[in-house]
Amino acid sequence: MTTLRPPSRLAPPTGFQAGWYPDPHGYPLMRYYDGRAWTGTTTGVLSAKPDLGRHPVLPVGVAFGAVVVLIASLIASRYLLDALIDLEWPILVYALISIAAGYGPSLWWCWYASQRWGTGRPARDLGLSFRWSDAGWGPVVWISAFACEVVTILLVQATGIPLVGNTEGIGELDVDRTYVIALLITAVVAAPFVEEVVFRGLMMRGLLSRLAVVPAVAVQGVLFGMAHVDPVRGTGNIGLALILAAVGVAFGGAAYLLRRLGPVIIAHAIFNGVVMAIVLTS
Repeated sequence: MTTLRPPSRLAPPTGFQAGWYPDPHGYPLMRYYDGRAWTGTTTGVLSAKPDLGRHPVLPVGVAFGAVVVLIASLIASRYLLDALIDLEWPILVYALISIAAGYGPSLWWCWYASQRWGTGRPARDLGLSFRWSDAGWGPVVWISAFACEVVTILLVQATGIPLVGNTEGIGELDVDRTYVIALLITAVVAAPFVEEVVFRGLMMRGLLSRLAVVPAVAVQGVLFGMAHVDPVRGTGNIGLALILAAVGVAFGGAAYLLRRLGPVIIAHAIFNGVVMAIVLTS
């Protein structure tokens, strides 16, 4: 048994009975709580793997609502841009309109779901938090997602499944600097943030209220792939949806294990950034 002086800044577990509890300071030890405050007495060594507890959940209706709102807003955004394209506004203006119309309703749904079914604090209800360690976790999650992407691409090609990329033709356009900036803002900033909040935040937490971990992660991954379907690509959507579903599963698994979206948002931004860099420099 070891005696340590616990930092006084940590609040005791209000309402808990006296007894041994996992150390609140993060050490792999058990610390004694005397019914009023943490003591300096510790004992034992816990497993090196922390117990994260049950993953937070939301009603399953939140997940379906997130899908409907996102798909409807993306479709509406496309028709809105088609209606405004003849006005010949600057590219950056069209990009901002696309971001606002395509992703704004989803952000509203996140806020509404938190107010209606959560704690009223969206960041807490969705696991939207960042830590300094996410600078390391983000690339690790990206590597995992990239590996899933490569394996799925090989399977798609080996089986002859039709595949058309969602960046087809971008590298062939004669674009100016404004267009590139607008494209990067959308792909590397707006899309990773909103899509992670929707799919790995609202959707996965809603699915986890009814499904076990594996099927919940799988379903949100499939829906992530399907959300990128575009009628213009025809049957090529099949291969694209499968590949992005695999990426979505990798992101979902990471979000579940880490219990927050920070690393996954970073990984998603890296993923899209690498793709855009390859396309724009081709």
